[in-house]
Amino acid sequence: MTSVTSALVLLSAPALWAEDLTDPREIVTKAEQVAFYSGDDGRSEARMRITDNQGRNQVRQFTILRKTRDDQQTQDLMVFFSRPADVRNTVFRVIKRTESDDDRWLYLPGLDLVKRISSGDKRTSFVGSHFYYEDVSGRNTDLDNYELLETTEEHYELKGSAKDPSNVEFAYYHVTIDKETMLPVATSYFDSNDRKYRQMEVLQVETIDGYPTVVHSRMKNLDNGGVTEMQFRNVDYDLGIPDSIFSERSLRNPPTEWLN
Repeated sequence: MTSVTSALVLLSAPALWAEDLTDPREIVTKAEQVAFYSGDDGRSEARMRITDNQGRNQVRQFTILRKTRDDQQTQDLMVFFSRPADVRNTVFRVIKRTESDDDRWLYLPGLDLVKRISSGDKRTSFVGSHFYYEDVSGRNTDLDNYELLETTEEHYELKGSAKDPSNVEFAYYHVTIDKETMLPVATSYFDSNDRKYRQMEVLQVETIDGYPTVVHSRMKNLDNGGVTEMQFRNVDYDLGIPDSIFSERSLRNPPTEWLN
């Protein structure tokens, strides 16, 4: 599952499961669908406040456009930055797949350069925040093994570990999934010494157009005290966004009619 963290993006419809699930793979697959494949498409405006370990703040603002293709296994995602000036017109593009790893690119307007984000770079800082690229676009569930640790009245608690540990910085992670909505609501990352060093928390969920949606989340670096908070507004689903928007052409020529 998308590192099951991505609290960052647009979410899907409620799913009230009649009985407790016992297969961890089934649980994370349903959670991935809820967290990243809501509706046919979606749009949201996001604001990140980045606070470093000395209390200094930076703000990033951007618009996310997303559309699931007809095969229901591939999704296009584009993130268009508007503020501050040093990241304005930067674009993050993702082709997300359920059955294989994603393709990711970053357009840097100052250099007029489209940079492919390699597998080794996807777990690095997303434009200076405490979220990683993979947190934003989601981590494919097929990359990890899962163990169901506990089922409570309200949550599933699972442990995830990478099938290829050489491609990640964590030894394992714990994820909490809300049983009513199947939304991942917390994820903690641990190193090989069982030390928790990174933590994601969902702070607020709203139901928008019938879909439970994360509108406020927080990522903490527990080693140095840095934190990034992410908030969403003007979230809409099923807008009929054209396929043509999700192309390399839009990196240099943003679709202003969908961004304003």
